[in-house]
Amino acid sequence: MKKRPGATGKGLAKARRGGVAGRKAALSSAAVRPADRARDFGKDLAKDRDTATIRRLRTELAAARKHIAELEASANTDFLLDIPNRRGFERELDRAVAYIKRYHASAALIVLDVDRLKPINDAFGHAAGDEVLKAIAAVLTRQVRASDVVGRLGGDEFGVLLWNLSETDMRVKAAALEQAIDRLSFVFGGECVAAGASAGVALLGRHAEAGRALEEADRAMYVRKAQRRHETRAGS
Repeated sequence: MKKRPGATGKGLAKARRGGVAGRKAALSSAAVRPADRARDFGKDLAKDRDTATIRRLRTELAAARKHIAELEASANTDFLLDIPNRRGFERELDRAVAYIKRYHASAALIVLDVDRLKPINDAFGHAAGDEVLKAIAAVLTRQVRASDVVGRLGGDEFGVLLWNLSETDMRVKAAALEQAIDRLSFVFGGECVAAGASAGVALLGRHAEAGRALEEADRAMYVRKAQRRHETRAGS
């Protein structure tokens, strides 16, 4: 009688060894899987933490940029009048000059000095002077276009940057601004007072320089101030 293959003792032993090895491999695999899952969970948790950190840092960066922009705006703005201060106005003037040179545009610079602010401050206090300055800033802002710039250059001095004006139009506009300010009247301590302002001009063309333009307009303003003072004496 022939023996069937695999029925020998060696075959049975081999099969038993194979079964034992298989069971060991299965047990080993089953033992590793929880560790793999724990490792994967740890990776996912770290990834979530990194994502949350990135999101938080982006939020903080956006807030920091906003704060910097606010500080820059504050540094360029007159706190009393809410218009550009000298630093802010000169920055706009520099930009305008660069644009004019590049694109062959034109603009006008007007510098106005309030005529009687110091006597008002001396007689009625600085709160009265502040009221005068606010009223003048409001008048100037109403008299110009949205593309133009009104700024406070100093205590009682204003600058106006006007786009696309000829020399004739510039002088007409300066006279109109003087008249608008001259029409303002204030009542302090039961007394009606007026401030007035004198304007000097400078045309901004292809060869303009911001600093020189300010000096030119400033000199013209003092000439105009002396002229107005003479006119006042002659009319009295």
